[in-house]
Amino acid sequence: MTASPSTVGLSSEARNLHWLLSNLVEEVPGILSVAVVSSDGLLLLSSDDSRNTEARDARSARRTGPRGSAADLATVVSGIGSLTVGASKLMDFGPVKHTMVAMDEGSLFVMSISDGSLLGVHGSADCDMSVVAYHMALFVGRAGHVLTPELRSELRQSLETDESTGSRR
Repeated sequence: MTASPSTVGLSSEARNLHWLLSNLVEEVPGILSVAVVSSDGLLLLSSDDSRNTEARDARSARRTGPRGSAADLATVVSGIGSLTVGASKLMDFGPVKHTMVAMDEGSLFVMSISDGSLLGVHGSADCDMSVVAYHMALFVGRAGHVLTPELRSELRQSLETDESTGSRR
């Protein structure tokens, strides 16, 4: 695998996670954006949604709220994750595995990763929810065991560096 400019200087584990995330977005029809959020709600990794400009522009023309961003997706994913964990504890049904929210013009999927992190996927209205969930489970299975505290720290630092320089991953 060749490192893209946005992954130069990162460990092989971090580059692999970037590749897995990019592959998820590129290979699964209907996925608009993806975010990996730490257990404390910090964005660790997000997809480059620049290839979804047309779909995003079409949606924002109908919408009156703020445009979505990786940080917005991370906030929503973290909030839903926290809410469902609370519901799980209240109902005493065990840990939450995944959550799906179907809306008129899109879907939101949240899946737990083994270390307490969350994988959030924003899908189009016409995405096949079962296909998205299947590929999310594959991502979680491949990524969950490598999300060590050191790797989470590296990913967070790389995002902070990108934010301070104005570049995007």
